Amino acid sequence: MQELYSYQNKILQTVTDDWVRSAYDSINWRQRLFGIKGLRGVGKTTMMLQHLKFNYPDPKSALYVSADNPWFYNNSLYELITEFDKSGGKLLLIDEIHKYPKWSSELKVSYDAYSDIQFIFSASSAFDIFKAEADLSRRATVTSLPGLSFREFLEFRHGISLKALKLDEIIEQASDISKKITTALKPLPLFKEYLLNGYFPFLKNEGDETTRQKLTAIVHTVLENDLAYIQDYSPSNIQKIKKLLGVIAGTAPFTPNISKIASKLNVGRNTVYNYLKHLEDAHILNLTHKTGRGVSVLQKPDKIYFENTNLAYALNSNAQVGAIRETFFVNQLRNANHDVHLTKQGDFRIDGKITIEVGGKNKTNSQVKGTKQAWLAKDDIEYAYQNSIPLWMFGLLY
Repeated sequence: MQELYSYQNKILQTVTDDWVRSAYDSINWRQRLFGIKGLRGVGKTTMMLQHLKFNYPDPKSALYVSADNPWFYNNSLYELITEFDKSGGKLLLIDEIHKYPKWSSELKVSYDAYSDIQFIFSASSAFDIFKAEADLSRRATVTSLPGLSFREFLEFRHGISLKALKLDEIIEQASDISKKITTALKPLPLFKEYLLNGYFPFLKNEGDETTRQKLTAIVHTVLENDLAYIQDYSPSNIQKIKKLLGVIAGTAPFTPNISKIASKLNVGRNTVYNYLKHLEDAHILNLTHKTGRGVSVLQKPDKIYFENTNLAYALNSNAQVGAIRETFFVNQLRNANHDVHLTKQGDFRIDGKITIEVGGKNKTNSQVKGTKQAWLAKDDIEYAYQNSIPLWMFGLLY
């Protein structure tokens, strides 16, 4: 085990508390067994290591390991936990736990056998604890960590601190809030930067071409590693999913014809539905449906967006500005735990209460005329007026 502690000591040297994700404070770090899942690069590992280094009262009784560490080639997770307990260990942090084949059964046995040990793990966003072979759903909770909001991006990359807002505050106080914020900063250039490369913390000092390469690499890794582990996909499955993403990237937001896609990929319709659902679970896509329709796994989404604008630009450098605006809106609202559906009048129905039409600065009320509780989310404007709200303000929700 000494090599695991040596690795931990090296990696902790690179960890600072200069900036911490706002989600950190919403997590109950005292739970005996819980996980953090999310898309690669959003900061799961950093958050765990910051907790260990700066907030855990007895770091010497803690150990951080990655489930793909070569140490596990000849040793089991259960053996590690047994030895960890003998040495007086109290906190075990397991990164990318989905990469350890028997993680669920060995973690369940360890949780029951070693009541003095706390277990914190991270996993791919495609991870589903309810599908685990061992029943951990009654023992563990899992928190999802999204990428940076526009608000977090401003603080992380530019040192501009703004408080998170409720949706009701944005709707009801948009004019006053936008005036106050714009006295301190020019939001539009910063917003353009965020849309291109601001969702992932690790892109802080990257150029445009490097950014695109790294984001494309994330997609490939999610498909070839995460889905291969979690869904047991074969290489041929992965190739078909890549073709599917290529089709979506060309016209996103994409209105799918499932029969045509199935024929093109030479698979059944249900297989296409499963591919789409797994890509949404992995936070590569956002699937949207019309208001009033129930949502099931084997149901055609009405529109398909990429999960975030950074991926949309990486997979299609000529992405339409209208698509990027809608992608941003869906992403930020869903990450803030709001229900987002498509609607006939306007673009989106939020929480079954309000209607939002997304567009540029010249967007009019024509598409929401006569609709109660309707607002325009406009790009390229700094200030709110009447029922027009700057699109960037919806990035202040978390």
